[in-house]
Amino acid sequence: MTTSSTTASSTGSSTARPLLQTRGLTMRFGGVVAVDHVDFTLQERELRCVIGPNGAGKSTFFKCLTGQLVPSEGDVLYRGTPIAGSGSHRIARLGVGIKTQVPNVFDGLSARDNVWIAAAKVAPGRAAERRTDEAMARVGIAAIGHRLVGQLAHGQRQLVELAMVIAPEPDLILLDEPAAGMTDEEVDRLVDLIAELNRSHALVVVEHDMQFIRRIARIVTVFHQGAVLIEGGVAAILTNEQVRDVYLGKQAASPPHASRGEVSAQRTEGS
Repeated sequence: MTTSSTTASSTGSSTARPLLQTRGLTMRFGGVVAVDHVDFTLQERELRCVIGPNGAGKSTFFKCLTGQLVPSEGDVLYRGTPIAGSGSHRIARLGVGIKTQVPNVFDGLSARDNVWIAAAKVAPGRAAERRTDEAMARVGIAAIGHRLVGQLAHGQRQLVELAMVIAPEPDLILLDEPAAGMTDEEVDRLVDLIAELNRSHALVVVEHDMQFIRRIARIVTVFHQGAVLIEGGVAAILTNEQVRDVYLGKQAASPPHASRGEVSAQRTEGS
């Protein structure tokens, strides 16, 4: 069963103009349909998690939202403005922060310089300095600001890019597997940060780590075979038979406080 993607956030209403919307979004690669007529609606200051098994189409969907791919059919609207195929840089200038799976950072520069470059795109002079300091403090990387990004661990690089995403103060933040490669401590920090960001920003989080999803999600959209399988509150989704059959498997049976190492081992066994 597929449900309609029209869930309103606690801060919006079902009649308000959506912040982000797709209508009939379709992406084909030759004869393969990776995203199949997806209708999706996100309200202002809503947090939405997008999950699904490998090959479900969620990463392709993310790339269509962020301008990395030009959809074969359908529309992507940001505050009513068509943005499909506009390119990531133009979409970012509209007030959208984008974090991809692979950190998009400058390895030869310090962490602080990376964040400053992002802030300076929208704020000159002292305003850029202020935004840089604030973003690094929020993410918790002020202590490594002087270090070259190329010398940082993967989880730290993820945090640097996250600071780069929030430094311009976007209205919408799109995150693709933000917890990948992070330590337990870094994930704890990320969970708190997402909750804090959601007080004033809308977020879409694409993720497959279900223990992470349990900790942050409110409304979850489940992809399967390129389409939306079901959508609803996190508690209902995690106990839904269809979702368990197509995706969760052993992860659904994991205790809520299982370590990331235990979950990783379970995922490997079930892959």
